[in-house]
Amino acid sequence: MDSSEVKQAKDFVLLCSIEKMTEAKLYLLMEQFKNPEAIMSAPFNELSDIVGPEIAHRICELKPDEETKRRWESIERYQIKVIPYYDEHYPRWLMDIPNFPPVLFVRGNIQSGDEIAIAIVGTRGATVYGKSIAEDFAGKFAQAGVCVVSGMARGIDTSAHWGAIKNGGRTIAVLGCGVDIVYPPENHALMEEIVKCGAVISEFNIQTPPLAQNFPKRNRIISGLSKAVVAIEAKEKSGVMNTVEWALQQNKEIYAIPGNIYSKTSAGTNRLIKEGATPVTSAEEVLEYLGIKYTKKDREIKELILDSAERKVWEGLSHEPVYLDELKERLDMSTSEILKILLGLEIKGIVRQLPGMMFVKNLGKEPS
Repeated sequence: MDSSEVKQAKDFVLLCSIEKMTEAKLYLLMEQFKNPEAIMSAPFNELSDIVGPEIAHRICELKPDEETKRRWESIERYQIKVIPYYDEHYPRWLMDIPNFPPVLFVRGNIQSGDEIAIAIVGTRGATVYGKSIAEDFAGKFAQAGVCVVSGMARGIDTSAHWGAIKNGGRTIAVLGCGVDIVYPPENHALMEEIVKCGAVISEFNIQTPPLAQNFPKRNRIISGLSKAVVAIEAKEKSGVMNTVEWALQQNKEIYAIPGNIYSKTSAGTNRLIKEGATPVTSAEEVLEYLGIKYTKKDREIKELILDSAERKVWEGLSHEPVYLDELKERLDMSTSEILKILLGLEIKGIVRQLPGMMFVKNLGKEPS
């Protein structure tokens, strides 16, 4: 981070340390004054008109105390970024939900491609079976280029994050505490890995402890960052059900794994299915329901290597053989033009020609 980013981060940490400074009030201040330095320099009367005299008075008297200074030290120690909603690095898709957090504390990086994300949630007291499903689903999502979002809790969350990481994917952990705090403490190694291949984020200020009331609130961010929520194991009353409630309010798709009717860890997911959630038994089903067409390698080829004409031909092909005449009808291009492009794709190693003028995608080879 450069000096201006560090200065802004410190200013936000100071502002967020004010008691009763809700995200709604902070958002109103940011809308009016645009940045934390301007907020802290604003006249009392202007502040009071927006947030009331009590908080306005506290803003005018803001001075860093020892606790604030320790938080500032954490910014540099953990390379914590503080990203306001108007910053280009803020995940724009999160702003589609009501009451989105006006500021995010972030370790690692959120990328634009993370918009293609699926949340995996489940009980902390997961069975071996549930953990295995979470890791398998997350791994398949990662292979398809989908970011896996969860809460880094014990059980299902932990398995989901590891499943994405082990398969070379991206994953985002949304915490109910400060991003400088490892919770649960045994997930220290996991947290470090998530920072390398995704992001650990929170709306809570640095050094905020993992208080029980924080977790239902953070669940709206887990669902808000995702296209859909997959519930793997859940008790009837749990944080999973709270996440699903947020997802329903946000018009997100809900998928649930059917479970043993005698198992408490399946009571919640079975109930979700009875109430309208889509039952699924494989990651591929979820991807198909969501219309996520391309595998990760497919997407890399589509976005990074091919020009527009090559891309058109590539998308006309599939993993099953396609006749040249059929391809010509699909694409409304001349035979000579298609053959020229197919030759180029063959040279790149991503298309194979079969006997009888049939062609097929060849993802078994890396493109040159």
